[in-house]
Amino acid sequence: MLVLLPPSEGKATSGRGAPLKLESLSLPGLNPAREAVLGELVELCAGDEEKAREVLGLSEGLRGEVAKNAGLPVAGTRPAGEIYTGVLYDALDLASLDAAAKRRATRSLLVFSGLWGAVRINDRIPSYRCSMGVKLPGLGALGAHWRAPMAQVLPEAAGDGLVLDLRSSAYAAAWKPKGEPAGRTASVRVLHAPTRKVVSHFNKATKGRIVRSLLTAGAAPGTPAELVATLRELGYVVEVEAPKGKGRAWLLDVLVDEVH
Repeated sequence: MLVLLPPSEGKATSGRGAPLKLESLSLPGLNPAREAVLGELVELCAGDEEKAREVLGLSEGLRGEVAKNAGLPVAGTRPAGEIYTGVLYDALDLASLDAAAKRRATRSLLVFSGLWGAVRINDRIPSYRCSMGVKLPGLGALGAHWRAPMAQVLPEAAGDGLVLDLRSSAYAAAWKPKGEPAGRTASVRVLHAPTRKVVSHFNKATKGRIVRSLLTAGAAPGTPAELVATLRELGYVVEVEAPKGKGRAWLLDVLVDEVH
C-alpha cells in the first residue's frame, strides 16, 4: 500500500544534522527536478525579499521564511516525518507509533511537496516554505513542473498494490494515477456528517487518524474494496462511489460527527 499525503504549511525548525544531500533522498529520479526548484528558490530568496514574499504568497508575519529558504543549502536537516507538523500530522503522531508501525510508515507513506516533489518520512530535509501553488519566475507553476517527472517515477513507487490518496487538490494535480494504477487508487474525502460538507479541521484530523489506524492495526488492504472493508472494521463510517469504467479511481467518503 502506498499512502499519498499532503505536506503541512507549518513546519518544525531545521535540525542539527548534516546539510541536505539530494542524492540521499528517496525517488532519485526526481532529483533533476528537485535541483531545479531548489536552485531557483534559493536564488529568489537570496535576492529581493519583497519579490520573494510576493512570489511565495507570504504575509508580513512570515517574512522570516524568505531568509530561511535562502539558507537551505547549508541548513541542518531532520527526517521529513519530524519536519511536517499541523493538524493531520498531529493526529497521525508518528513519534508515538510502535516500532512495527513505524516501519510500515517508512515503507508506505509518501509526502508531496512543492520543493521536493515527494519524499518518504525518513528522508532528511531542512525546514522550508514553498507550496505546490507557487509559480516561480523561471520554472513557472510548480504543479506543472512536477507532472512529467512524477509520471516517470511514481508508477514504479506505487508498485502493484493499493494507492490511498489523501492529498489536497493542489498536490493531487502534480500526479494523477492513470490506467491500471488508477483502478486500484482510492481517494478519500472526509465529510462532516450533519452538514455533508468538507470542513478543513475534520478533513485533516480524520485523515491523520485513518493513516494511524491502518498503521497500528497492521492492515494491508490490497484493493479499494478491501480498504473499505478494513476501514469499516476499524470503526469508520464509509460511503463508496465505485468507478464507472476501467482506469478510474474509487472515491470514498468518510463521515464524521466530531473529531476526538
